Amino acid sequence: MRKHLLACAIAVAMPVSAFAADLPVKAPRVAPVAPVYYSWTGCYIGGNVGGAWRGNDGWTDARFGLNWGSGNNDGRFIAGGQVGCNYQFDRFVIGAEWDADWTGRRDTNFAAVVPGVGNIVATASSSSWVSTLAARFGVAFDRVLIYGKAGVGWVGADGDLTVVNLTTGNAIALSGGGSRTGWVVGAGVEWGIWDNWSMKLEYDYLWRNGNTFFVPLNAPFLAGDSFTTGNRNIQMVKLGINYRFNWWAPATPVRAAY
Repeated sequence: MRKHLLACAIAVAMPVSAFAADLPVKAPRVAPVAPVYYSWTGCYIGGNVGGAWRGNDGWTDARFGLNWGSGNNDGRFIAGGQVGCNYQFDRFVIGAEWDADWTGRRDTNFAAVVPGVGNIVATASSSSWVSTLAARFGVAFDRVLIYGKAGVGWVGADGDLTVVNLTTGNAIALSGGGSRTGWVVGAGVEWGIWDNWSMKLEYDYLWRNGNTFFVPLNAPFLAGDSFTTGNRNIQMVKLGINYRFNWWAPATPVRAAY
């Protein structure tokens, strides 16, 4: 009897064991991998090229009301460089940047007949450089950074104003040395093309006060007169490239999305 019961138990257990062996085994859950996002944190150095246009590029004579120079100067090629630092937290990027660009030197000429004085020819030399120091603030979309900037700017002063009286042959040289300070605002987009390299396209608007040249009281003609410019502005469009040093950059992804 015992042998019969044991044989029945073995016969029932064998199919159950075989069925259990055929059951699929569930694979262990694998934790999702956090995507690696581009980091804008770090200091950088770079160069730029572009174009610049100067507005309100005119002169006015106080005594006779003479005006010369166009309201807007022709565009010119610019080239220079920039250095700066960024810090990114989540999507937001803040930083500061200093740049300087060579704009080329250009002269403005004027000629007029002044009653009681003679035939007057004036030549004003323009500035040859522009520089800005500004805060940057933007929003990053992985490798694309959209930003604005605001700060202070400097423009090389109108170097000299030379006024020649063709009737008498006398000449007056008035110095305008020194830079002019103004305010700058701008906006741009920057794209991280490689881990440490980025390319940017930027627009800047720099506004500054005009300046005045005074004719000395002992001048041979136009004594005590003055020549004044209006409040000038410079608009610039730049295409630049930056190399970023990964100082202070996080070792882990800036953001993680699961």
